[in-house]
Amino acid sequence: MKIGTIDLGERPVFLAPMEDVTDIAFRLMCKRFGSDMVYTEFISSDALIRNVDSTERKLTVSDEERPVAIQIYGKEISAMVEAARICEAAGPDIIDINFGCPVKRVAGKGAGAGLLRNIPLMLEITRAVVNAVRIPVTVKTRLGWDCDNLIIEDLAEKLQDCGIAALTIHGRTRSQMYTGQADWTLIGKVKDNPRIYIPIIGNGDITSAEICKEKFEQYGVDAVMIGRASIGRPWIFREVKHYLQTNELLPAEPFTWYMNILKQQVLQSVERLDERRGILHIRRHLALTPIFKGIANFKHTRIEILRAETVEKLFHILDDIPNHFEV
Repeated sequence: MKIGTIDLGERPVFLAPMEDVTDIAFRLMCKRFGSDMVYTEFISSDALIRNVDSTERKLTVSDEERPVAIQIYGKEISAMVEAARICEAAGPDIIDINFGCPVKRVAGKGAGAGLLRNIPLMLEITRAVVNAVRIPVTVKTRLGWDCDNLIIEDLAEKLQDCGIAALTIHGRTRSQMYTGQADWTLIGKVKDNPRIYIPIIGNGDITSAEICKEKFEQYGVDAVMIGRASIGRPWIFREVKHYLQTNELLPAEPFTWYMNILKQQVLQSVERLDERRGILHIRRHLALTPIFKGIANFKHTRIEILRAETVEKLFHILDDIPNHFEV
Protein backbone atom coordinates (compact mmCIF):
# COMPACT_ATOMS: atom_id res chain seq x y z
CA MET A 1 0.00 0.00 0.00
CA LYS A 2 1.21 3.51 -0.82
CA ILE A 3 0.12 6.98 0.24
CA GLY A 4 1.60 9.19 -2.42
CA THR A 5 5.11 7.81 -2.82
CA ILE A 6 5.29 6.49 0.76
CA ASP A 7 5.41 2.70 0.68
CA LEU A 8 3.77 1.28 3.80
CA GLY A 9 4.01 -2.38 2.91
CA GLU A 10 1.28 -5.02 2.90
CA ARG A 11 -1.61 -4.76 5.38
CA PRO A 12 -0.12 -1.87 7.38
CA VAL A 13 -1.41 -1.00 10.84
CA PHE A 14 -1.46 2.62 12.03
CA LEU A 15 -1.63 4.41 15.37
CA ALA A 16 -4.69 6.68 15.34
CA PRO A 17 -4.42 10.36 16.29
CA MET A 18 -5.71 10.89 19.84
CA GLU A 19 -5.75 14.08 21.85
CA ASP A 20 -3.63 13.91 25.04
CA VAL A 21 -2.41 10.45 23.99
CA THR A 22 -0.30 10.45 20.82
CA ASP A 23 2.51 12.71 21.97
CA ILE A 24 5.96 12.03 20.54
CA ALA A 25 6.98 9.62 23.33
CA PHE A 26 3.94 7.41 22.83
CA ARG A 27 4.30 7.53 19.05
CA LEU A 28 7.90 6.35 19.32
CA MET A 29 6.82 3.59 21.70
CA CYS A 30 4.16 2.37 19.27
CA LYS A 31 6.60 2.60 16.38
CA ARG A 32 9.02 0.44 18.36
CA PHE A 33 6.31 -2.21 18.65
CA GLY A 34 5.51 -2.22 14.95
CA SER A 35 3.09 0.57 14.07
CA ASP A 36 3.61 1.27 10.37
CA MET A 37 2.57 4.91 10.61
CA VAL A 38 1.80 7.23 13.52
CA TYR A 39 -0.24 10.42 13.84
CA THR A 40 0.17 13.42 16.12
CA GLU A 41 -2.52 14.65 18.44
CA PHE A 42 -4.96 16.77 16.46
CA ILE A 43 -3.93 20.38 16.15
CA SER A 44 -6.25 23.38 16.06
CA SER A 45 -5.59 25.50 13.00
CA ASP A 46 -6.80 28.61 14.84
CA ALA A 47 -4.44 28.01 17.77
CA LEU A 48 -1.54 27.23 15.46
CA ILE A 49 -1.79 30.42 13.44
CA ARG A 50 -2.04 32.39 16.70
CA ASN A 51 1.30 30.87 17.80
CA VAL A 52 -0.09 29.20 20.92
CA ASP A 53 2.94 27.55 22.56
CA SER A 54 1.19 24.35 23.63
CA THR A 55 -0.10 23.85 20.10
CA GLU A 56 3.24 24.56 18.44
CA ARG A 57 4.89 21.92 20.65
CA LYS A 58 2.65 19.30 19.07
CA LEU A 59 4.43 19.89 15.75
CA THR A 60 7.64 18.23 16.94
CA VAL A 61 8.38 15.08 14.96
CA SER A 62 11.49 12.93 14.78
CA ASP A 63 13.08 10.81 12.07
CA GLU A 64 12.76 7.73 14.29
CA GLU A 65 8.95 7.78 14.03
CA ARG A 66 8.64 8.14 10.26
CA PRO A 67 6.38 7.94 8.42
CA VAL A 68 4.46 10.37 10.60
CA ALA A 69 1.38 12.48 9.90
CA ILE A 70 0.42 15.77 11.52
CA GLN A 71 -3.34 16.10 11.89
CA ILE A 72 -5.11 19.47 11.82
CA TYR A 73 -8.68 20.58 12.27
CA GLY A 74 -10.67 23.79 11.81
CA LYS A 75 -13.59 25.35 9.99
CA GLU A 76 -12.03 28.38 8.32
CA ILE A 77 -10.45 27.86 4.91
CA SER A 78 -7.73 30.50 5.30
CA ALA A 79 -6.75 29.29 8.76
CA MET A 80 -6.56 25.69 7.59
CA VAL A 81 -4.40 26.65 4.62
CA GLU A 82 -2.00 28.67 6.76
CA ALA A 83 -1.89 25.92 9.39
CA ALA A 84 -1.17 23.29 6.74
CA ARG A 85 1.80 25.31 5.48
CA ILE A 86 3.13 25.70 9.03
CA CYS A 87 2.75 21.96 9.54
CA GLU A 88 4.52 21.17 6.27
CA ALA A 89 7.48 23.26 7.42
CA ALA A 90 7.73 21.06 10.54
CA GLY A 91 8.68 18.15 8.29
CA PRO A 92 5.97 15.47 8.51
CA ASP A 93 5.45 12.94 5.75
CA ILE A 94 1.71 13.57 5.53
CA ILE A 95 -0.86 16.14 6.60
CA ASP A 96 -4.15 14.65 7.75
CA ILE A 97 -7.37 16.65 8.06
CA ASN A 98 -9.67 15.77 10.94
CA PHE A 99 -13.31 15.69 9.87
CA GLY A 100 -14.20 13.08 12.48
CA CYS A 101 -13.70 14.40 16.01
CA PRO A 102 -17.14 14.17 17.66
CA VAL A 103 -16.57 16.05 20.92
CA LYS A 104 -18.79 19.07 21.52
CA ARG A 105 -16.02 21.67 21.82
CA VAL A 106 -14.89 20.73 18.29
CA ALA A 107 -17.88 19.36 16.37
CA GLY A 108 -20.31 21.69 18.13
CA LYS A 109 -18.38 24.65 16.76
CA GLY A 110 -18.48 23.39 13.20
CA ALA A 111 -15.04 21.74 12.98
CA GLY A 112 -14.08 18.05 13.07
CA ALA A 113 -17.20 15.93 12.60
CA GLY A 114 -19.23 19.15 12.62
CA LEU A 115 -18.32 19.56 8.97
CA LEU A 116 -20.37 16.47 8.16
CA ARG A 117 -23.28 18.93 8.30
CA ASN A 118 -21.59 21.31 5.87
CA ILE A 119 -20.18 19.19 3.05
CA PRO A 120 -19.57 22.09 0.63
CA LEU A 121 -17.30 23.76 3.21
CA MET A 122 -15.60 20.45 4.00
CA LEU A 123 -14.75 20.01 0.34
CA GLU A 124 -13.56 23.62 -0.02
CA ILE A 125 -11.22 23.18 2.95
CA THR A 126 -9.91 19.89 1.60
CA ARG A 127 -9.27 21.25 -1.87
CA ALA A 128 -7.56 24.35 -0.51
CA VAL A 129 -5.25 22.39 1.80
CA VAL A 130 -4.31 19.92 -0.94
CA ASN A 131 -3.38 22.81 -3.22
CA ALA A 132 -1.46 24.64 -0.49
CA VAL A 133 1.17 21.99 0.30
CA ARG A 134 3.50 19.67 -1.59
CA ILE A 135 3.22 16.60 0.64
CA PRO A 136 0.29 14.14 0.58
CA VAL A 137 -2.92 15.23 2.29
CA THR A 138 -5.28 12.64 3.76
CA VAL A 139 -8.63 12.85 5.53
CA LYS A 140 -10.15 11.07 8.53
CA THR A 141 -13.90 11.18 8.94
CA ARG A 142 -17.00 9.21 10.00
CA LEU A 143 -19.96 7.52 8.32
CA GLY A 144 -22.10 10.65 8.66
CA TRP A 145 -23.62 12.96 11.24
CA ASP A 146 -26.21 10.43 12.42
CA CYS A 147 -27.91 7.21 11.31
CA ASP A 148 -30.31 9.18 9.11
CA ASN A 149 -27.39 10.73 7.23
CA LEU A 150 -24.99 7.93 6.29
CA ILE A 151 -23.24 9.83 3.53
CA ILE A 152 -19.78 8.28 3.44
CA GLU A 153 -20.15 6.43 0.12
CA ASP A 154 -20.87 9.61 -1.81
CA LEU A 155 -18.58 11.72 0.35
CA ALA A 156 -15.60 9.44 -0.27
CA GLU A 157 -15.79 10.09 -4.01
CA LYS A 158 -16.08 13.82 -3.49
CA LEU A 159 -13.09 13.91 -1.15
CA GLN A 160 -11.09 11.85 -3.62
CA ASP A 161 -11.95 14.39 -6.31
CA CYS A 162 -10.43 17.09 -4.09
CA GLY A 163 -7.05 15.38 -4.46
CA ILE A 164 -6.55 13.57 -1.15
CA ALA A 165 -4.07 10.69 -1.12
CA ALA A 166 -5.96 8.37 1.28
CA LEU A 167 -9.14 8.28 3.37
CA THR A 168 -9.60 6.93 6.89
CA ILE A 169 -13.15 6.04 7.89
CA HIS A 170 -14.24 5.53 11.49
CA GLY A 171 -17.20 3.16 11.48
CA ARG A 172 -19.49 5.32 13.61
CA THR A 173 -21.56 8.44 13.11
CA ARG A 174 -20.92 11.64 15.01
CA SER A 175 -24.04 11.12 17.10
CA GLN A 176 -22.72 7.75 18.26
CA MET A 177 -19.55 9.35 19.61
CA TYR A 178 -17.65 6.24 20.80
CA THR A 179 -20.68 4.21 21.92
CA GLY A 180 -22.08 1.04 20.43
CA GLN A 181 -20.18 -1.03 17.89
CA ALA A 182 -18.35 0.34 14.88
CA ASP A 183 -20.12 -0.60 11.64
CA TRP A 184 -17.59 -1.61 9.01
CA THR A 185 -20.20 -2.43 6.37
CA LEU A 186 -20.10 1.01 4.77
CA ILE A 187 -16.30 1.09 5.02
CA GLY A 188 -16.30 -2.08 2.95
CA LYS A 189 -18.73 -0.57 0.43
CA VAL A 190 -16.47 2.44 -0.05
CA LYS A 191 -13.52 0.13 -0.63
CA ASP A 192 -15.53 -1.95 -3.12
CA ASN A 193 -16.55 1.11 -5.13
CA PRO A 194 -14.79 0.75 -8.51
CA ARG A 195 -14.49 4.53 -8.76
CA ILE A 196 -12.39 4.70 -5.59
CA TYR A 197 -8.69 4.39 -6.34
CA ILE A 198 -7.10 5.93 -3.23
CA PRO A 199 -6.29 3.74 -0.19
CA ILE A 200 -9.10 3.23 2.31
CA ILE A 201 -8.11 2.87 5.96
CA GLY A 202 -10.58 1.32 8.40
CA ASN A 203 -10.91 2.44 12.00
CA GLY A 204 -13.09 1.45 14.92
CA ASP A 205 -13.08 -1.28 17.60
CA ILE A 206 -9.80 -2.94 16.62
CA THR A 207 -9.01 -4.44 20.02
CA SER A 208 -7.15 -7.63 19.15
CA ALA A 209 -4.95 -9.24 16.53
CA GLU A 210 -7.76 -11.57 15.45
CA ILE A 211 -10.21 -8.70 14.91
CA CYS A 212 -7.63 -6.77 12.90
CA LYS A 213 -7.02 -9.71 10.56
CA GLU A 214 -10.76 -10.27 10.23
CA LYS A 215 -11.32 -6.65 9.13
CA PHE A 216 -8.61 -6.87 6.50
CA GLU A 217 -10.06 -10.08 5.10
CA GLN A 218 -13.77 -9.27 5.34
CA TYR A 219 -13.74 -5.67 4.15
CA GLY A 220 -10.63 -5.51 1.97
CA VAL A 221 -9.33 -2.26 3.46
CA ASP A 222 -5.81 -1.17 2.56
CA ALA A 223 -4.81 -0.43 6.15
CA VAL A 224 -6.25 -0.58 9.65
CA MET A 225 -5.96 2.12 12.31
CA ILE A 226 -5.87 1.33 16.04
CA GLY A 227 -6.87 3.98 18.55
CA ARG A 228 -8.18 3.47 22.07
CA ALA A 229 -7.00 -0.16 22.29
CA SER A 230 -3.40 1.09 22.24
CA ILE A 231 -3.80 3.22 25.37
CA GLY A 232 -1.90 1.46 28.14
CA ARG A 233 -1.09 -1.23 25.59
CA PRO A 234 1.40 -0.01 22.98
CA TRP A 235 2.51 -3.62 22.48
CA ILE A 236 -0.78 -4.32 20.66
CA PHE A 237 1.02 -3.47 17.41
CA ARG A 238 3.54 -6.23 18.09
CA GLU A 239 0.72 -8.70 18.69
CA VAL A 240 -1.17 -7.65 15.58
CA LYS A 241 1.82 -7.69 13.25
CA HIS A 242 2.87 -11.13 14.47
CA TYR A 243 -0.62 -12.54 13.89
CA LEU A 244 -0.91 -10.99 10.44
CA GLN A 245 2.42 -12.51 9.44
CA THR A 246 2.09 -15.96 11.04
CA ASN A 247 -1.62 -16.51 11.74
CA GLU A 248 -0.53 -17.43 15.27
CA LEU A 249 -1.09 -15.51 18.50
CA LEU A 250 2.05 -14.15 20.10
CA PRO A 251 2.67 -15.90 23.44
CA ALA A 252 2.09 -13.71 26.48
CA GLU A 253 5.10 -12.18 28.20
CA PRO A 254 5.69 -12.25 31.97
CA PHE A 255 3.70 -9.66 33.92
CA THR A 256 6.88 -7.73 34.71
CA TRP A 257 7.59 -7.29 30.99
CA TYR A 258 4.36 -5.34 30.49
CA MET A 259 4.88 -3.49 33.77
CA ASN A 260 8.33 -2.32 32.68
CA ILE A 261 6.87 -0.84 29.49
CA LEU A 262 4.33 1.15 31.50
CA LYS A 263 7.13 2.36 33.77
CA GLN A 264 9.09 3.47 30.71
CA GLN A 265 6.05 5.46 29.61
CA VAL A 266 5.87 7.10 33.05
CA LEU A 267 9.53 8.11 32.92
CA GLN A 268 9.23 9.46 29.38
CA SER A 269 6.16 11.48 30.31
CA VAL A 270 7.89 12.94 33.37
CA GLU A 271 10.99 13.77 31.34
CA ARG A 272 8.92 15.53 28.66
CA LEU A 273 6.81 17.53 31.12
CA ASP A 274 7.71 17.41 34.82
CA GLU A 275 6.92 15.01 37.64
CA ARG A 276 3.47 16.35 38.51
CA ARG A 277 2.22 16.97 34.98
CA GLY A 278 3.93 13.87 33.62
CA ILE A 279 2.17 11.59 36.10
CA LEU A 280 -1.17 13.29 35.46
CA HIS A 281 -0.68 12.82 31.72
CA ILE A 282 0.13 9.11 32.00
CA ARG A 283 -2.75 8.23 34.34
CA ARG A 284 -5.01 7.53 31.37
CA HIS A 285 -2.65 4.74 30.29
CA LEU A 286 -2.43 3.34 33.81
CA ALA A 287 -6.21 3.41 34.15
CA LEU A 288 -6.89 1.67 30.84
CA THR A 289 -4.05 -0.83 30.60
CA PRO A 290 -5.37 -4.40 30.37
CA ILE A 291 -2.57 -5.91 32.45
CA PHE A 292 -4.51 -5.37 35.68
CA LYS A 293 -7.73 -6.80 34.28
CA GLY A 294 -8.94 -9.84 36.14
CA ILE A 295 -6.78 -9.36 39.23
CA ALA A 296 -9.03 -10.12 42.19
CA ASN A 297 -9.53 -7.50 44.90
CA PHE A 298 -7.49 -4.97 42.93
CA LYS A 299 -9.78 -1.94 43.31
CA HIS A 300 -7.94 -0.37 46.27
CA THR A 301 -4.55 -0.77 44.59
CA ARG A 302 -5.89 0.71 41.35
CA ILE A 303 -7.06 3.77 43.27
CA GLU A 304 -3.63 4.07 44.90
CA ILE A 305 -1.97 3.94 41.48
CA LEU A 306 -4.16 6.73 40.16
CA ARG A 307 -3.62 8.86 43.26
CA ALA A 308 0.17 8.58 43.37
CA GLU A 309 1.81 11.98 42.92
CA THR A 310 5.49 11.04 42.69
CA VAL A 311 7.39 8.55 40.56
CA GLU A 312 8.86 6.98 43.69
CA LYS A 313 5.44 6.33 45.22
CA LEU A 314 3.94 5.13 41.94
CA PHE A 315 6.78 2.70 41.22
CA HIS A 316 6.65 1.40 44.79
CA ILE A 317 2.98 0.49 44.28
CA LEU A 318 3.59 -1.05 40.86
CA ASP A 319 6.60 -3.08 42.01
CA ASP A 320 4.65 -4.41 44.98
CA ILE A 321 1.77 -5.81 42.88
CA PRO A 322 3.35 -9.25 42.21
CA ASN A 323 3.99 -9.63 45.96
CA HIS A 324 0.32 -9.23 46.89
CA PHE A 325 -1.62 -10.54 43.91
CA GLU A 326 -1.60 -13.55 41.67
CA VAL A 327 -0.52 -12.19 38.27
